[in-house]
Amino acid sequence: MKKHALVIGSTGATGREIIDLLIKNPKFSKITVFVRRKNSKKHSKITEHVIDFNNLEVYKELINGDILYSCLGTTKLDAGSKKKQFLVDFTYQYEFAKIAAMNGVENYSLVSSIGANKNSFLFYPKIKGMLEEEIKSLNFQNIQIYQPPSLIRQVDLSRKGERLVISILNFLNKFGLLTSLKPLKVRDLAKKMINESFKRKEIKIQIFQSRDLI
Repeated sequence: MKKHALVIGSTGATGREIIDLLIKNPKFSKITVFVRRKNSKKHSKITEHVIDFNNLEVYKELINGDILYSCLGTTKLDAGSKKKQFLVDFTYQYEFAKIAAMNGVENYSLVSSIGANKNSFLFYPKIKGMLEEEIKSLNFQNIQIYQPPSLIRQVDLSRKGERLVISILNFLNKFGLLTSLKPLKVRDLAKKMINESFKRKEIKIQIFQSRDLI
């Protein structure tokens, strides 16, 4: 039976690759994307809903499908403050996932971050860790959490600081140093997420760390 995918964060680096792969994948007949502003991606498989993530209950009936790919994420700089970053990286994703689980969506696939830890002293890994812990308690049949290393994004989405870090890591990797932190192409992460979402799982929750993705 063909699957119906739900995607949030479809305009970001990983989300964009997931959409492209889902379109080409014959196992999916429908892709429903939820965005904050209209997206230019058009395809017969895609149904787009422009929604207000602050009022998700209004769209509850739309959040139905087989697999939810959650790729939302931002930075403090882009969001404007820690409070707004928390809203995107934690609140929106958790509230959306909670509705999806209540509506019977079976599989949940989350892009988290390397070093995610709810007890971290650092803000970003702390909120990622908090989200992971809350997601684990939701009633999905299967949950896959991905903690990728530095991601090699599309040129138009790459950031100067990220490019510098990736260059340094690639240089060190040539000498066998910090190989567990080897940068990962977003395309490869997206492929892994889609492939894993189809596998039969003996355990409910799987966490893929950087060493599992490289």
